[in-house]
Amino acid sequence: MMSRKYLKQLVESAWENRELLKDPETIDAICNVIEQLDHGLIRVASPDSGEWVTHEWIKKAVILYFPIRKMELIEVGPFQFYDKIPLKTNYDRLGVRVVPHAIARYGSFLAEGVIMMPSYINIGAYIDTGTMVDTWATVGSCAQIGKHCHLSGGVGIGGVLEPVQAAPVIIEDHCFLGSRCIVVEGVRIGSEAVLGANVVLTGSTKIIDVSGDEPVEYKGYIPSRSVVIPGTVPKAFPSGIYQVPCALIIGQRKRSTDLKTSLNQALREFDVPV
Repeated sequence: MMSRKYLKQLVESAWENRELLKDPETIDAICNVIEQLDHGLIRVASPDSGEWVTHEWIKKAVILYFPIRKMELIEVGPFQFYDKIPLKTNYDRLGVRVVPHAIARYGSFLAEGVIMMPSYINIGAYIDTGTMVDTWATVGSCAQIGKHCHLSGGVGIGGVLEPVQAAPVIIEDHCFLGSRCIVVEGVRIGSEAVLGANVVLTGSTKIIDVSGDEPVEYKGYIPSRSVVIPGTVPKAFPSGIYQVPCALIIGQRKRSTDLKTSLNQALREFDVPV
């Protein structure tokens, strides 16, 4: 069994010299990293003293996994796929509920108690216990989803592999994302936050807390327990002033409300549609 330090060394060497992808030991090291990702033994990003740390060498291993794999036919009953990455299996042993036609790729981690409605989870993603990935929601490469979250129908969580130093999208514990929300470009959603339907968050989206006497602006981060809805702000262009999308923090979830029931209730209290 290779040590993590040695795995990192082999991956970093192959990243600098792609000729090493022909070396059996290097190939074994990369496959070992993906296997550990698949079992949740390592993850692309992890919390450390309140901050999230991105492990670039693990992302490099994911990227290097593609060139060492060959295309192959994958048959699932009457369905066929043609790809380099196999599909995740053994859901019954993992304790994960998977509703047809949900798909997760090998190298993604699904903790016990995860529920996948017809949805898609990409390699390197980490989905913690009790989270529901609802119908037609997608979780991109290396995204990190916390415990007991709800990704509603059509939610799009962006993936990121390159540049390797870029942070993945992070959704912390007990978050609720309403229908058709989009979160991309390394945005982090703090624990217990609630996003109303159609909120779009990119790395450059203005996030404005309008719940106080003066607006407070964020970028790339939604504070914990925030209740968020889509909004617009004026922006000047050569041809005139137009409204561009933003996200508005209109309040906070009440601590007196039970977590499971407050996901929808938090939005109703602010008269916001789910």
